Amino acid sequence: MFKLLQGIRVIESAMLFNGGAVGMHLGDLGADVIKVESPGRGDYLRDFLGQIVPHVSPPHAQINKNKRSIELDVRQPEGRALFFELIRTADIFIDGFRAGACDEMGIGYDAQRAVKPDIIYVQHTGYGAEGPYASIPTHGQQMNALAGGMPCAVGPDGFVQFVRGQQFMGGTEASGPGPAVGAPAAALAAVATLVQRQRTGEGAYIDVSAADAVLAMSWIGGTFALNKHRLTSRIGLADEDKSGEVGGGSARYQLYQTRDDRFMLFCAIEPKFWLNFCRAIGRDDLAASIDQSGPVDFGHGEEALRRDLTAIFRTRTQAEWTELAARHDIAMGPAPRLEEVRDDPHIRSRGIIVDGEHPTAGTISYLGFPAIISGQRYGEVQPAPALGQQTTEILASLGVGPERLHTLRAQGVIGKN
Repeated sequence: MFKLLQGIRVIESAMLFNGGAVGMHLGDLGADVIKVESPGRGDYLRDFLGQIVPHVSPPHAQINKNKRSIELDVRQPEGRALFFELIRTADIFIDGFRAGACDEMGIGYDAQRAVKPDIIYVQHTGYGAEGPYASIPTHGQQMNALAGGMPCAVGPDGFVQFVRGQQFMGGTEASGPGPAVGAPAAALAAVATLVQRQRTGEGAYIDVSAADAVLAMSWIGGTFALNKHRLTSRIGLADEDKSGEVGGGSARYQLYQTRDDRFMLFCAIEPKFWLNFCRAIGRDDLAASIDQSGPVDFGHGEEALRRDLTAIFRTRTQAEWTELAARHDIAMGPAPRLEEVRDDPHIRSRGIIVDGEHPTAGTISYLGFPAIISGQRYGEVQPAPALGQQTTEILASLGVGPERLHTLRAQGVIGKN
């Protein structure tokens, strides 16, 4: 993890993906993220979507790394009082439940602000905390569906099917899952509010809808979809009947197979890149085929050129083409299969994939934070905690001694850990 947010304390109350992923980003940046979980149950993401060992699923291990866990029943008065003691030490609270759930438990924004006036309260839900759908519980693809990211049609078998690859300029279908794209927006808003709080002393209530985030993070396709009827020229755009193909069926913006049966994404649509490519492979005869009257030429409809390039790319390996791109300033790069990504020398050099040792599951591969900061790479990972693993440690920091801990456990206010 990085140490950029060292000294910032985050309290997270969340299950599954929405809130947990926000805490993941802040923990990756060095914040002290304390996950408050219900005694005996906690976040049941531990126990489904696959198991590496019992109670360790890949998604739980990923989004709960670099956190601590405390079991605390906030529905009991003493548990709620301890919760507010924690809030007094916190900078940010992450609410990953449906809108209003924390209010019903007596720990919502107004209750927190009464004891910590400058708290930064981040609510990340599927549909947001305001609006006609705010009370509807959501799972990941609901958020994408509301943002137009699940175009569908009735198939020949009578069942409704997801119709992929037909949205103009990729539409919102190309976005990642709603919780994954909403979480960085929520984390960014929280950090921006920290900066504001340094100036004004004021906290804030932040309401992030993952459905909104799908639209916002798909801004290329989304903007085209919203403004398509206003276009007065279609220069550089593919025919709509080929919108499902890479580059809209383009010859110069296309996937090609290499001699070693791997793939390259070729993107030489600007004349300078195309001319560099033609010179580098000794095919000056192809140089004149690009239209230099505009900034780019995708080569839409140039089937013969696409066939030529298909044959050309089969003459070298993926590594050879990649080296050629770096040496001759050509916009193209490897397109590995997902299982090959971690072996790519560039991805490996960036340090985004990190192996860490989990106390019960052994080696787990994690995805880190996508930045190199002042030359520092992501580095080591603190594995996701067992349910309530740091309960004693966290409560001791609030002055709770052994006798009171024993009483709290007997009352079920905290868990057994």
